[in-house]
Amino acid sequence: MSMVDGPTPLPEAAAEQAAEDREAKSTGPGTSVTPEKRGGRGIFGSLGERWNALPRQQQWAFLIVVVVLAYMLPLINPPIITTEPGNNFALACFDMARFALIAVGLNVVVGYAGLLDLGYVAFFAVGSYCAAMLTSPDSPFLHIPYLWTIPVAMAVTMFFGVVLGVPTLRLRGDYLAIVTLGFGEIVRILATIIPAMKGQVGFQNVGHPPGTEADGTPIFSNSNGVPWYWLTLTIIIVITLLVGNLERSRVGRAWIAIREDEDAAEIMGVPTFKYKVWAFAIGAAIGGMSGALFAGQVGFVNNQKFDVTTSILFLAAVVLGGAGNKVGAIVGGALVSYIPLRFTAIAEYKYLIFGIALVLIMIFRSQGLLPARQRLLAYGRTAYNKVAKKESSAIPGGEVPPAGRSGLGKGNGKGVQA
Repeated sequence: MSMVDGPTPLPEAAAEQAAEDREAKSTGPGTSVTPEKRGGRGIFGSLGERWNALPRQQQWAFLIVVVVLAYMLPLINPPIITTEPGNNFALACFDMARFALIAVGLNVVVGYAGLLDLGYVAFFAVGSYCAAMLTSPDSPFLHIPYLWTIPVAMAVTMFFGVVLGVPTLRLRGDYLAIVTLGFGEIVRILATIIPAMKGQVGFQNVGHPPGTEADGTPIFSNSNGVPWYWLTLTIIIVITLLVGNLERSRVGRAWIAIREDEDAAEIMGVPTFKYKVWAFAIGAAIGGMSGALFAGQVGFVNNQKFDVTTSILFLAAVVLGGAGNKVGAIVGGALVSYIPLRFTAIAEYKYLIFGIALVLIMIFRSQGLLPARQRLLAYGRTAYNKVAKKESSAIPGGEVPPAGRSGLGKGNGKGVQA
């Protein structure tokens, strides 16, 4: 059998290649059709294309402006989006930042590794109880400064994440979801029946970061949401940068491979169990940090704040914003917190509203408001274009082949015989 002409492409591949060629001709010579151009539809797709087309320097300049405006948000108190007079806007900003941080942590588990966790509120509860039991005067345990409780809460919740992950992460799908849901309920029930955790009575006067105003009142008081918001926003920026670097590392690529097809990842040599445990541990650490921040701002912790519906809200924030996209998780978390605080008249129907919103999202935009971009294919096409342009410039009268064409469907001119 002669292989001079190469393998015959499938009909679907041939049709797709023909459509690609037609669009490349319509856009001019030397242009390429990227996945974003083929799949970007609607306002979010067009915004994504424009953002990707900007130089890196302009993107960073725009992000700096957005960060400055985010820090100024509680001071500006815009009249259109303010939650007053129903709710204090600065405290509402802190609550949005808290939900955003939780969504970033849950996005590591659900969005990157593809593990359905319905009991993420358990890690949030463990972090809250760590801060309360180490700083509240109602606690008989060792008292330490509040800021030290944040790394302690992260370490403890990471330990619980490993303890939960080792025996359960060999399960998949619905079975894993049921196990994690049970873990969340176990933590809430233990907080009820263990005397040291004080059940519904809870812990009062939970500690806060140091610092006082000129009149002697604490800077991080329960009624002043601005410093709490600034602290949480700073932590979100740091965590987002770390998670972004982790996403682009070998660990992130392994998570994405597990999310897409765990069996294929296992066959290709990815230690799936190890990376799933890592995802649970890192997500748990971020959840414990957010719980410690929540306990310090509210100043009171009991077993009534960590029910199943709260855990479902956390998951809804990730799905609404876009699983696998850290910016989408931040947007989704902020929206889930903001809508009941802004529209207090319908706040009691928030679960119905978010349920309807999720149904509509699944029908019309199944990947969320800000879906995760598949960068590997786009980067592969970009690299191919650069190599092809270099080769064509070295050959007089050479023509750059269209992007995405691997050349396997054409003869190599060597006359290989099989």
